[in-house]
Amino acid sequence: MRKFHRKKGPRRLFTKILAHNLVMNGKIETTDARAREVRPIVERLVTIAKGQNLPSLRRLYTKLPKVSANKLYYETAPKFKERKGGYLRIVKTAHHRRRDGVSTAIVEFVQ
Repeated sequence: MRKFHRKKGPRRLFTKILAHNLVMNGKIETTDARAREVRPIVERLVTIAKGQNLPSLRRLYTKLPKVSANKLYYETAPKFKERKGGYLRIVKTAHHRRRDGVSTAIVEFVQ
C-alpha cells in the first residue's frame, strides 16, 4: 500500500476523491502510482455495484459520495454485467510532470 506522505484518514479521503473523479468523468489523468492505487479500489466498487440490490447500493454510499455512487450503480455497473473483472485500464503516457518529473498515466473504464 502506498502512503503518499499522508496519515490514514487523509489517505482514505484522497483515494475516495480519486475514485469519485474516476467514476464521474469516466477517465482521469494522474500519476502512475496513484493510478495503480485507485484501480483495485474502483474495480471492487464496480463488483459491488453489479449486485444490483439495495445492500450493495448502501455499501456504495458508505464508500463514495452519493452522486458518484448513484452513477456507478445505475449507469456504469450494468454495462459490465457479463464481464467477470478487469473493468479499468491504465495507459502510461509518454510525458512526465514538469515540476517533479514523475510519470503520468490515464485510468479509464474499458468499453
